[in-house]
Amino acid sequence: MSLHIGLHVKINPLNLNKISYDTLGHYNEHAEHFWEGTRNHDVRQNMAELLRHVESAAPYTLLDFGCGPGRDLKAFTELGHIAVGLDGARRFVEMARTYSGCEVWQLDFLELDLPHGYFDGIFANASLFHVPGCELPRVLKELRITLKPRGVLFSSNPRGNNEEGWNHGRYGAYHDIEKWRDYMTSAGFIEINHYYRPTGQPREQQSWLASVWRKADL
Repeated sequence: MSLHIGLHVKINPLNLNKISYDTLGHYNEHAEHFWEGTRNHDVRQNMAELLRHVESAAPYTLLDFGCGPGRDLKAFTELGHIAVGLDGARRFVEMARTYSGCEVWQLDFLELDLPHGYFDGIFANASLFHVPGCELPRVLKELRITLKPRGVLFSSNPRGNNEEGWNHGRYGAYHDIEKWRDYMTSAGFIEINHYYRPTGQPREQQSWLASVWRKADL
């Protein structure tokens, strides 16, 4: 498997098709292995960070953006909320429906078709980094539109120095907080908080950037 990440990546429509096709193909091929490796990951801190900032009356209607095999869908449901999953990988969608019992939409991140003003919160845990930088402003605006007024978006992404490219069969973009803040604020979000994970480790060992944002009134 290859590792090819660069600071400057030229992308055209054919590249975008390849990015989606190959990245989703990787997840479809390795779905069971991915599930075994992630099903016991503890993301309660991230889930709590989303939920504590939602201002609507519970139960909340939540979008698990990039839900994978359904671990967090089930957890949100067990907390009493209405969780809807979204993933582009066919195998993940099948697994998530079976495991969580929730409604799960199969949609490519680059070809979203979402209802307007529908969700109280979006949980994008380890998913938005797969969106190329050139497409990220559009995707973030589409996520903003699907939120209710003052809705909340949580994201957690592997952090980097604003490089993007292929990493072991998957396309990824690795932003620092300054660049990520630029993307989010330009898309119409207000920063609530950000932090690094895993907690309790030196910064150089905290490879994940987590952040929570509120839909701005434009």
